Order: sequence, then C-alpha cells, then structure tokens
Amino acid sequence: MKLLYKFFFSVICLVFTSVVWSQHQTICTVELNAEKKILFVQQELIYYNQSNDTLQKIILNDWNNAYSNKYSPLGKRFSDEFVRNFHLAQDQERGFTSDLTFIDEDKKFLDWNRTSDHPDLIELVLRDKILPQQKFSIYITYKIKLPSDKFTGYGYNENGNFMLKDWLLTPANYKDGRFESYSNLNLHDSSNALSDYEIHFYLPKNLEATSDLIKASQTEQKLVLKGKRRTEFSIYLSPKTDFRSFALPQLKIFTNIKDNNLNEIKKALLIKQIAEFVENEIGVYPFPNIVVSQSDYERNPFYGLNQLPAFISPFPDDFIYEIKFLKTYLNNVLHTTLTLDKRKENWIFDGIQVYTMMKYIDTYYPEMKMMGSVAKLKILKSFNIVNLNFNEQYSYFYMLMARKNLDQPISESKDKLIKFNEQIASKYRAGLSLNYLNHYLEQNIVPQSIREFYSLNQKKKTSEKDFENILKSKTNQNIDWFFKTIIHSRDIVDYKFANVSKTNDSITFTIKNKTNTTVPIPVYGLKNNQVIFKKWYANISNDSTFTIARNNANKIVLNYENEVPEFNLRNNWKSLKNFFPNNRPFKFVLMKDLEDPYYNQILYVPTLSYTLYDGISPGIRFHNKTILDKPFNFDVNPLYSPNTQSLTGHFSFHVNQFNRNSNYFHTRYSLTGTYLHYAEDAAYFKFNPIVLFKIREDDFRNNRKRAIQLRQVMVQLEPSAFLTDMTDNQESYNVFNAKYFNTKTELTHHVNFVTDLQLASNFGKTSIEFEYRKLFDNNRSINLRLFAGSFIYNNTNSDFFSFGLDRASDYLFDYNYYGRSEKTGIFSQQLILAEGAFKSKLDTPFANQWMVTTNAGFNIWNWIEVYGDMGLVKNKLNSPKFLYDSGIRLNLVTDYFELYFPVYSSNGWEITDKNYQENIRFIVTLDPRILVNLFTRKWF
Repeated sequence: MKLLYKFFFSVICLVFTSVVWSQHQTICTVELNAEKKILFVQQELIYYNQSNDTLQKIILNDWNNAYSNKYSPLGKRFSDEFVRNFHLAQDQERGFTSDLTFIDEDKKFLDWNRTSDHPDLIELVLRDKILPQQKFSIYITYKIKLPSDKFTGYGYNENGNFMLKDWLLTPANYKDGRFESYSNLNLHDSSNALSDYEIHFYLPKNLEATSDLIKASQTEQKLVLKGKRRTEFSIYLSPKTDFRSFALPQLKIFTNIKDNNLNEIKKALLIKQIAEFVENEIGVYPFPNIVVSQSDYERNPFYGLNQLPAFISPFPDDFIYEIKFLKTYLNNVLHTTLTLDKRKENWIFDGIQVYTMMKYIDTYYPEMKMMGSVAKLKILKSFNIVNLNFNEQYSYFYMLMARKNLDQPISESKDKLIKFNEQIASKYRAGLSLNYLNHYLEQNIVPQSIREFYSLNQKKKTSEKDFENILKSKTNQNIDWFFKTIIHSRDIVDYKFANVSKTNDSITFTIKNKTNTTVPIPVYGLKNNQVIFKKWYANISNDSTFTIARNNANKIVLNYENEVPEFNLRNNWKSLKNFFPNNRPFKFVLMKDLEDPYYNQILYVPTLSYTLYDGISPGIRFHNKTILDKPFNFDVNPLYSPNTQSLTGHFSFHVNQFNRNSNYFHTRYSLTGTYLHYAEDAAYFKFNPIVLFKIREDDFRNNRKRAIQLRQVMVQLEPSAFLTDMTDNQESYNVFNAKYFNTKTELTHHVNFVTDLQLASNFGKTSIEFEYRKLFDNNRSINLRLFAGSFIYNNTNSDFFSFGLDRASDYLFDYNYYGRSEKTGIFSQQLILAEGAFKSKLDTPFANQWMVTTNAGFNIWNWIEVYGDMGLVKNKLNSPKFLYDSGIRLNLVTDYFELYFPVYSSNGWEITDKNYQENIRFIVTLDPRILVNLFTRKWF
C-alpha cells in the first residue's frame, strides 16, 4: 500500500511539475540609468521546449531594436504612413539593444545573429539540440537604449517618465513547426511565448512604478516584480505618478485615462460597472492587476465625435470617459489573456472587443445617438447622421471602405491591412460580424462561445479553429458560410426585393441575390414603423420567391436592423401602400449627410469661388455625394459672376464601376462641363466625356497608384478684344487626350511618371514627365523633374497650343489659374508646375516643335531650398535654344503653398532687377478637396 501511495504521489508531483513548468521563465536584474535612458540587463532565460520538435535554434524578440534605424521594418512602415518624426529624429532619440552576450548552461558562448530584414529578431544558435519537453538555461547580458515615446507611445518622455512594453528579450511563440517571427510594426501584436517573469528592478529614488505585474517586494531602490503565464506586461515609471488605483474584489485596476475632472466616486462606479460587465460577458480576468493607461488609449482611440475638444463635445464627460476606459480595458484584457496569433488571427481580438462594446451601449445607453446631444436640436432633425443610433456608426465606417472597393478580409494578417482598415473598418466589421452571427443563431450562442473560448485560453494555446469548433458545437445550423465568406473573404453582401405582390392576408415577394454571396438575410414586416414580424432566410443563391402571412404589415424590409453587414441598404424595402415611384421620395439636405436608404437625397451647399475675371462668385451646389460613395453621382454648381453680371458654373455626372477581383479595381465614366470667363469680356465652355481606369497593386498597402485616362475635350471660346493672339480657328476645338499615371509616394521618396498624348485636327503632340523626390538620412532632400514633349504634327498659326516654358497655356482648361490670361501683375506670377516648369520669365516662353527641361531642388535648411532649371527649346525655323534659371524656394507646404525667388537665369542677375517683386512666383492651392489629401493619405 505504501508503494502504491508513493507511486501516486510521484505521479501527482510529476503532473504538478509539468504544469508549473509549462512555460518559459525569465529571471532578470535590471538597472535604470534615467539620465542616459539606458537599462542594464542580466537575464536568465529558462527555455522549455513544449513542442514535439527537436530545436537547434530559437528566435528571441528584441522589439526595442526596431527603433535603431530608419530602414527597419518599423521605420519603413512609418515612411509608408507619412510619419515624419521617426525619420527626422536625432540619434539620441532612437532606441537600440547593444552589448549582447549569450552563455549556455556549460558556460560557453552562443552564436547569434540578426538579419537586415528583421533587426528586431535574434536567431540564437544552440550548441546542443533541445529535445521535446526539455528545458535549458541561457544567461544573457545586454544594454537597452530606450527610444523617445513620441514614436509609438513607449519609451521615455521629456517629463522624466518611462513607459516600458516589449522591451526585454523574450522567446518568440513556436507554433505548428515554426517560430512566429514578426517584426515590430507598431501594431501591438508581439508574438511572445507564455512566460513566467521575475524582475529585480534597481531604480532611482525619485521614480514610482506602476505595473500589471505583482509587486513582490519593494525597498527604497529595489523593486521586485513577478508574473505568471504572461505574453506581455507594462511598467510605467514616473517622478510623480498620475495613476490611480481602484480595487475590486479580485482585481486591482491602475488607470490614468483622462477624465475631464470627473469626480473620483463617479469614476470608481463606472470602472466597477465596466469591469463587472466585461467579466460577465467574457470571463474572469486571471491576473490580479491590470493597467489601463492614456498612452494605450491614444495608440488606438475611439474614432468618432467624442474626440472633439471638450468645449464642443456632444457627449457627457462621464460617457466619454466610459467609452475610452471600456475600449482600452477590453483591449488590454484580451491581449494579455488570449494566446492566439496576434498578427494573423487579430480579427478575434477586434471582434470580441467591438461586439462587447456594442452590447455595453445596448445595455446602458440604448437611446444614445451617434451625434450625442446634437440629436436634440430640432433644426438638425432632417439629417440622417443625427438620427443614427450610436452603434450604427460601426456599419458606416466599414461601408466607407467597402464602397471605395478598399475593404479587405477581416482575417487578413494585421500587417497587410490598410491603416484605416487596421484601426477602424476591419475592426468594426469584425464586431459587426459576431453581432450578425448572434442575431442569426440566437439563444445566446455567441456570448456563450466567447466565454468558453476565453476560458480555454487559460488552459492552452488556442487558434481560430478552436473558436470555430466551439461555435459549431453549440448549434445544429451550418455556419460554414460565416467563416468562409464573412471572415475569410471580401465578398460583399447585397440582397434586394424584385417582385412584390400583396393581398389582405399575404405577401408574395422575390429576393434577388445581386452579388451571388450566399448568407442568411432577415425579412421584416412593419406597420407604422413598428416591427410586426421577422423571419430569416438562408441559402438564397438565386432569385427566390416566398409567400408569408401579411399580419397587417404596410411595409416589408430586408435587414431592417442592419444586422447583416450589407453593401447597399437603399434597395431593401418595399411599401405595401400606394407609394412614391421607386419607393423613395426626394429629400433636400443642407451641406453633407450620411446615406439615408429611405430617401433620394439631394444635398445643397452654398459656395464661393474666385477668378480674376468673374470675381468673388457666390453660388449653390446641388449634388448627391453623401459620405459613402455611390454608383452614380451628380454635381451641379451654378455661380453668379458679379464682374460680368452673368451666370457661370460647372457640372459633372459620374458612373462608378468597381471590379472586386481585378487590379483594374475602379472604372469611372464621367461627363463634365464648365462655363467660366477666361478674359474680362470672354467666356469658355468646356465639355468633357472621360473614362478613367484606376489600377492597384495586389498588396493594398502599396502606395503605388496607377491610372489610365481617356477623354475628349471639347472647348468653345468666345472671342476677346483683349487677347490678340487668338485666331478664328481656335475659338472652337476638339482634342482627344490619353494619359497614363504611375505614382508612388512615401515619406522618404516620391516617384511620379506621366505620359500624355493629344490629337486634334490641326496638331498632335506627346510628352512624358518624370518626377523624383528623396529624403536622405541627414534629413536633406532633393527634387528632380524631367519633362520632354514633342509635336507629332503642328499646323497652328500661334503659340496657343505650344509647350509653355514657365507657364502652360492650358488650352484644355485643366489648371486652376486665377487669372489665366494675364501677362503682367500678381496673377501672372502664379506658378503651376507643368510642362517646362521654369520659374523665371524668359524671352522664349513657348516651343512649337519640341522641348526638354529638367528641374531640380535641394533643401539647405528645413523648408528653404535652392532650385535650378535648364532645358532646350526648339521652335520652327530656329535652332534649339538652351535656357536656365535658379533661385531660392520656400517650400512651406509641398504642392500647396510655395514661394520662388529667382536669383540668376538666362536673363542675368534677376535679384538686381528694380522691379524684382514682379519676378517672384508662387503656388497657392485653395481647393479644400486637394488640401484634405494631406491629412488622409496615410489612411488609405
């Protein structure tokens, strides 16, 4: 019997030991030099090979070294997203890891290396192979130079604070026979394996520490932190901490989320409410501490109107605090507990987070509107955006990208998502998808599955397949469509009613599947906007007809509560009464609005434009461009010209065709027209049919943009007594124009290539333009441009169609010249970088045969540059003429606001000219749609 007891005791000890040692261990001593921003680390890593493979090498994450240079994967991503501060940073602001040594259990040095592609990963070569379920120890010493926190929110700041996350050398997760070798891309998706930590921290006396690890002991200079089964943790060090702690029965919460002076009692109640709600919806948080910081929130805020300054915010202070805390708390709970692949299975993190946030709003703020208190203003009641419920905004943010044909599968690896998708659209679509599945399955299957999946993560490493299996185990319904279509594809969903007939007792209707994407769709019956019945229909792959009881309904609606993330809601309803044609009456809305599926919206906007000849021209613009793109857009803008006391303006009609599975992803067919004055006594009318083919790369994040444009430009000119260079045959002309655009723009370099072909009855010409900008390591930049153009044939009698050296004649009326026909005065000094793009006005301003020019610029300090232009100009009956100019450029906002001061040119020293002010050239862009691109280019 004693032998039997001993046997069972041994087995229990063995099992207990295997559980205790089921993850790696890190025991380290860390000393902070606060002045130099350096951590000195001595680390013992006890590596436990939990796989069934024999390992000869291991991968360690060294994400702090991602800040070491501008061309690391992190630096390249910053460049892709036009983040300047990292490239312009001084060396002492960067972070790196240095002086590394690795020693094994036999006190022998180990070889290690980094690769140029992944400088933040270390490949450690072992002397002896590590067998499955075997442990071994590695002794490591190194120095960590912390980066400035202005890059990612982690590192040090100017106030003496330190925010530490993903700073230690940690084992990369090993899964399915490979290490998850992911570089730091500022995506909060480190692939650290589960580890136990014991950190002995030696700190300066003036620093206070806040961490989600347990404070095992603390003296005046030494702090011991411990944590078990952690994939990540945070440590905040401050001369005077701004973290407040809130103690719950089984959890201590540290937070410094900004609160707009919310009182402590109110904060405590809100935090308790949120923590209890999350525990009820997801599960018990397995660690005793959690940190919810302002820096975590700012890395991924709640994008919406609650980001407005407090003095104009339409939401109460406590609600804003609640949303900020809820989103950050959920993010930190999920990222510290779920053992998924954070990069490739990120949709589960996002889905649970957004789905839980939606349930929170439904529970505590069911009447909250997307625009908050603005919805109470009667004057704005006609706006759809004002009447939307708070949770409805998630669908619109997703649709913003879907309508642009820029949405991506929500299961796409996080590093391959466009920034807007990564931070907003895909995140919201993931939450909407879980909400959709929950409405379809009912019986609380999705919430139960989330809780079970969360619990499973406390016991083992998990994957998406585990989540799928749990969901499928709780229902008899086939939900393969959910993972195949909703999660792993970018197929769009769009159902509509085809034929609808009614009797007093029944309704017969046909549901048409417009996209051949087969997923369940609900049909609602409404009476006076109250739901009378609801029924789900699945497997509608073709047109399908159904008959159901009417129950006194006077309207039937597909997807009435927008549970299904559908592409187009405008075709989803039919009235069963005598109804307006197309079921949608017209609705006039001032300024801008969200799409309202129940109306044909016409938006009207007062406008103000300016040209020298028309003056300050008031007008009113009628259009149907809501925030979401549409297949058909119109835009009509009549203007009153006070200078000529006549009506002017412009119009456009566009038909958009999106190709979901082609590199030719967007085709636009357009008709545009403009009637404005080009001289004091003469106007022009331009009519312009256009076909534009937009081309994208397979990688949606690639900043390269290509397009082919075909158009016929028809121009009718009124004769002018002030312009003597016009001839009769130029008063009406027709030009076929074909262009090819190829542009790639990043922070560190910009390449633009354009080819142009123009064919008319009396001339034909072709040209190429190449532009290159480069930002060097020393933060100097260079701009180079080449233009070459030649006539194929030219039977004209003037220079009206010739190439312009310093100012394009713009006979196609493409450029926004404020005084296009001026030869002298301030308006003649406006510069648009086209054709020759010279800045000085020289004695050979045109070329009627061919022209080749180059333009160059180099910055000497910040936005001050030197520029130089040179080229050859060839006119009929004349030899080619070499011309040049040079000067100083104030590049205040590239392409939008620039000043050019000529110094020396083919005219000689221009700076000595007594009328020098007339030689200064300027670029000014007033079009707000163009200026907006400065702020949106990093998102799309």
